[in-house]
Amino acid sequence: MRPIRSATLTVFASALLATTMTGCSLGREQQDTSEIVIAADLELSGASAPAGKAYQRALELKVEQLNDSGALGARKIRLFVKDNRSDPAESLRNIGDFTNDPTVSAIVMGGCNECAVGAAGTVNDKKVPTIALAPVSKIASPVAERRYMFKLAPNAIDSATALATELKRKGVKRVSLLHTDDDYGKEGATLLEGELDKVDIRLSRAQSIKPTDTELNQPVRSLASARADAMVIWTPAEQALLAATAVAATSFDGELYFDASAAGDLFLGGGAAATAASDATLVFTQTMVIDDVIATTPAKAARKQWFRSYTARFGSYYGTSSFAADAVQLVADAVVKAKGTAGSLNRDGIRDVLETSQLEGLSGPIRMTPDNHSGLMPQALTTLVARGGRWRLAG
Repeated sequence: MRPIRSATLTVFASALLATTMTGCSLGREQQDTSEIVIAADLELSGASAPAGKAYQRALELKVEQLNDSGALGARKIRLFVKDNRSDPAESLRNIGDFTNDPTVSAIVMGGCNECAVGAAGTVNDKKVPTIALAPVSKIASPVAERRYMFKLAPNAIDSATALATELKRKGVKRVSLLHTDDDYGKEGATLLEGELDKVDIRLSRAQSIKPTDTELNQPVRSLASARADAMVIWTPAEQALLAATAVAATSFDGELYFDASAAGDLFLGGGAAATAASDATLVFTQTMVIDDVIATTPAKAARKQWFRSYTARFGSYYGTSSFAADAVQLVADAVVKAKGTAGSLNRDGIRDVLETSQLEGLSGPIRMTPDNHSGLMPQALTTLVARGGRWRLAG
């Protein structure tokens, strides 16, 4: 009987060991090593190339930081970039390629308003979560028609409100306005006039220019003759500096104010442009001048570190780069949180997480909701002033 009992114990022990090992194997989640592919449609050539290249640098730096951090476990992000040549038609072709690629988790689009608006239908039909870095409101609105479209950039209404508040504080009574004749410029002109009315400031004259115009002397002279106390320039960064230079050649002695779309390089360059923009006020996020800010919170410390890393790598800082970095962070967080089996691509889950995202981002506080796909909060904006050839925190 003893041999039988011994054999029985041996079999039982083996079975118990096998069960234990199997239990350990079953209890341990399968490690996900699949790539997170983020496609990017950017303006790397054409009129908007400076901003597009800044976005690319920011995307690459943020992806590198996340991959090196280990925050994604065994997973890595791969960035897939295409140049849209600052052309909405080319952008739509890129979006078509991205949405047909089954490996793409999400798309980031650059600062081209027309590109993002034109792509909204395709993005929604193909159900690919997309974050645009362009500011015009109808990129992400109405939400019912933009379920897969999100936006990270200052909203025109927030810029208009901040400008009107600052103009009122300075005692300005009459304002002239230079704006682009595209969707964002027209939206800004309408909203700014409404906000100025609320604080009893008169819009004495407005002039529109094409987004590609480089000869601004004539429209600027017209505005300079309007006897206004201040001039608001609502254009992209490169045009804003050209406009400031044109203003300096007139007899206008009022103050210059730029909306958030005018934020470009931290340094204004040498010569006429820097001199012309001296003492101008810009409404933008604190990240642009975070080296002027004491890091009293973890969010501010993270923004200072991002600023240092970007400037150490690229030699200067481009204001809107933080939007690109925040877009990568939002996508990465959403991919990790979205339910799905290891290695599977759950775009609907990513969209659902993005729609309720809350992030103390590099740009400022970001809050997405099912009713609002434009996440940058109004309190992210502050006032900056041009001093010594660069932007500084006002005050």
